Amino acid sequence: MSSTTKPVIFPTSNKLALMLAGLAMLGPFSVDTYLPAFPAIEASLTASTIEVQQTLTAYMFSFAIMILWHGSLSDAFGRRNIILASLAVFAVATLGCAAAHSVEYLWAFRMLQGLSAGAGVVVGRAIIRDTYSDVPAAKLLSLVTMIFSIAPAIAPIFGGWIVKFYDWRTIFLALFAYTALLLWYCYKKLPETLPVDQRTPFNPEYLAKNYTQIFRSPLFQLKAGAIAFNFAGLFLYVAAAPVFITQHLGLGPDQFAWQFIPAVAGIFLGALSANRLAGKLSIGKTMAIGYVLLIGAALANVLYHLFFPPAIPWSVMPLFFYTLGMSFIAPRLTLLVIDLFPHIRGTVASCQSFTQTMLGAAVSGLIAPFLMHSVLWLAAGQLAFAVIGLCLWLGGRHYHYAIQTPENTINAWEVVE
Repeated sequence: MSSTTKPVIFPTSNKLALMLAGLAMLGPFSVDTYLPAFPAIEASLTASTIEVQQTLTAYMFSFAIMILWHGSLSDAFGRRNIILASLAVFAVATLGCAAAHSVEYLWAFRMLQGLSAGAGVVVGRAIIRDTYSDVPAAKLLSLVTMIFSIAPAIAPIFGGWIVKFYDWRTIFLALFAYTALLLWYCYKKLPETLPVDQRTPFNPEYLAKNYTQIFRSPLFQLKAGAIAFNFAGLFLYVAAAPVFITQHLGLGPDQFAWQFIPAVAGIFLGALSANRLAGKLSIGKTMAIGYVLLIGAALANVLYHLFFPPAIPWSVMPLFFYTLGMSFIAPRLTLLVIDLFPHIRGTVASCQSFTQTMLGAAVSGLIAPFLMHSVLWLAAGQLAFAVIGLCLWLGGRHYHYAIQTPENTINAWEVVE
């Protein structure tokens, strides 16, 4: 590509949304599909429950570390190259998981999966910003979320049926087949959206400067933190699903749909609402509606389990309203974070995803094992995460208005409100 080549504009947003959603699905497929297989993995590898739980933590931790680099790599070497390379590495790691003969080997290949799985999410957001702006970008991001939301719904159901009729290794073989198909499709159809003359250098000094600028930004910490804590309230239940479903609700490995379908339905409807209302509601109104749903659902969850034992459907119904609010907020808030540093959007997207995923790793490795033995504690943990998310958002608004001057108030209002 010559330095005068212009970014490729996709003919339709639907085509781009489908491709980026397919890439983003690698994450939930990697996390949710094998959750019903935890008991089978324990028996097959002679591992403890905590050791198998740590395969998820290993994945999340490496995902968080590498996600810092996907964006800056794509800023330097192009979006397409990073996506294709990451898909190839993920395919190899997935075969390694299928062949693992000990839990230690499974940890290692899960970490390799985590190192490569995040490229689709991070680089996909940068591609959206390369191609669209403002309201069209918000609509496209919410459309990607709508399509992507299919994955967390079908992944645990699919994994449960595989475990019931085959074995846990077949889950990773199926994931390898999906990755290989996605690699072939992206190789054929994914063009480059970042021209050579718009790429940034990849060197330690430049990257250190960018990362320092981003992570030292109070607005980034507050807004990215709000996204991360909102998501943590959902991921707490994802990480605890093997215990929540089988022990607290007394369901089998092929019945994970009871938890994941309500949660994903909320994600889908929240993204659909965000898509239809993009440009019609201010950021303030959008956040108010979203947090009423988030905190209202979490509070109802706590109140129910204070007085009643866990039961279907009451123990899973709050997840629908929680994810409805979370998904309604996420597209607009994500774009606000990325637009804080428009000259390094890929790097900002990496930092935002790092913040979210590192908190998810902490939830998986530390908080979920501590809370998952009590449904009431799980509900209280979710409420705490939602309240922290709200406080961070309000703190970000307050800080933004506090630093405004008469000269830049209008431009800032266009970005934030």
